[in-house]
Amino acid sequence: MRLVLASTSKPRRDIFDMLGLEYECVSSLVDESSKKKSPSKYVQELSLGKALSVKDQLDSDAIVVAADTIIYMDGKKYEKPKSKEEAKNNLLAMSGKTNTAYTGVTIIDMYHDKMISYYDKVSITFRKISESEAKWYSENEEKVLKCCGYAPIGKGSIFIERVNGDYNTLFGISPSKLFDKLKELGYEVTDFEYKK
Repeated sequence: MRLVLASTSKPRRDIFDMLGLEYECVSSLVDESSKKKSPSKYVQELSLGKALSVKDQLDSDAIVVAADTIIYMDGKKYEKPKSKEEAKNNLLAMSGKTNTAYTGVTIIDMYHDKMISYYDKVSITFRKISESEAKWYSENEEKVLKCCGYAPIGKGSIFIERVNGDYNTLFGISPSKLFDKLKELGYEVTDFEYKK
């Protein structure tokens, strides 16, 4: 069974690696934009676009898994900051508050011409963060411009007070939710190939 992750995102690859899955990575070629206002619909639409783009690039059947994650708080979407200053300001905006990570996932089963698109969310409560801490973080976290406002592992973990939901959703995909949906498509955990 060919499994394709429609992403080169290291956190998502880390999750697939943690599970021991045999898989390939193929990057989507779509412009990642959506006019959807709802955060759940926004991430689902982006994941769908990525999945379809990768499906069109493949020369044989596969199960394609695509995901997109944003942070949402107070009616605002937080995506990859364009500068360290923006990353610092994002962190200060989240100080002492609860933000929500939304991950949209699309699975395309090319073997049976089926598709499932869904979203998952997890709430993260931050402790109070001082301006000097936020500045320190934005200047010293190497992944700061590659994640949605903050990286939940490494230095960013010192600001997290509480997590409500599957922590893996924050990294870009919940394994339990993914396998629930694969089961809906008729697959069992034993149908996939694993690294020896």
